[in-house]
Amino acid sequence: MKSLVVMVAVIAGLLGVPAAASAAPALSLPAPGGPLPIGLRTLHLTDQKRADPWVPEKRRELMVNVWYPAVPIGRMSPYMTEAESAAAVAGRKLDLPPDALSKIRVHSKENAPSLPGRRPLVVLSPGAGNNRITLTSVAEHLASQGFVVAGIDHAYEAWATEFPDGLRQCVACGQQPDPWPAAIANRAIDTTFVVDTLVKDRRWSIDAGKIGMAGHSAGGSATAAAMAADRRIKAGVNVDGPFFGTVSLDRPFLLLTSPTGEKHFRESWDETWPRLTGPKRDFLVKDSGHSSVTDAAILIDQLGLRKHLPPAEVENQYGSIDSWEALEFFRGELTGFFKKWSAR
Repeated sequence: MKSLVVMVAVIAGLLGVPAAASAAPALSLPAPGGPLPIGLRTLHLTDQKRADPWVPEKRRELMVNVWYPAVPIGRMSPYMTEAESAAAVAGRKLDLPPDALSKIRVHSKENAPSLPGRRPLVVLSPGAGNNRITLTSVAEHLASQGFVVAGIDHAYEAWATEFPDGLRQCVACGQQPDPWPAAIANRAIDTTFVVDTLVKDRRWSIDAGKIGMAGHSAGGSATAAAMAADRRIKAGVNVDGPFFGTVSLDRPFLLLTSPTGEKHFRESWDETWPRLTGPKRDFLVKDSGHSSVTDAAILIDQLGLRKHLPPAEVENQYGSIDSWEALEFFRGELTGFFKKWSAR
């Protein structure tokens, strides 16, 4: 099985190769399809009971975005911080202002008050090397449908993620031997810690009996591991991530795959599938790429960068499917799945 780090598409989860853009275009994410306005709060959480596996002298820290149905007041949230944007622009030598990527238009009001009502929770875990913002379009859509959505940034597993003490780089990326089996097990512990924290937080009236989880690539692997470790997670979605170790689940599970994932991860999927004894579905999204569920393809197309990418990179990460069509498909599938299995 190919290491997950080989599947890391882009620095900061956005841009593939150095390429020039003549001006800073107006970048935006697709509007959510649900009826509810959205708020966003960013949390910095520290698990005082655990050392960080990558930097053992530190306690385990997480950055978490929480999207939720909200009173539509206040300013729009930034897509990423200015420091994260500057790191991505400089790292890829883009002809863009340093803050260009922080100005991507989203649809969430920063720190807006929550709408009343008891809500189901969906936890999102990003791919190896990607941070939580790469699943913003999926998160906003789910929140507009009535879910509270928590996107976790697993410290030192993503490029250029800003914590209160500054930017942190991906320590796990490129390590040998392959660090991801252990990282996936640790992400399961991260998930339980985040769920514990959020269900106690009165800013969101989360129904602890209605929790689901989804993830992309390594995040999909972590979804299965978290479900095995925490029975509160009633249903899970793995978008193109391998299974690590012996995973047995008796709850609803959806596996959405790309041709790239089929080539690299099908062996692990076939080995694990008989041990998933709850309602399950395995669906190939034709012509998609490994990263089609993320915001990356849409932003790359808006920046006009696709033609600058190596053809193999385009095929592996984005495929030939229209990027808007792909994202619409994934948002619809996840919403329907969680409404059926975790929110009822």
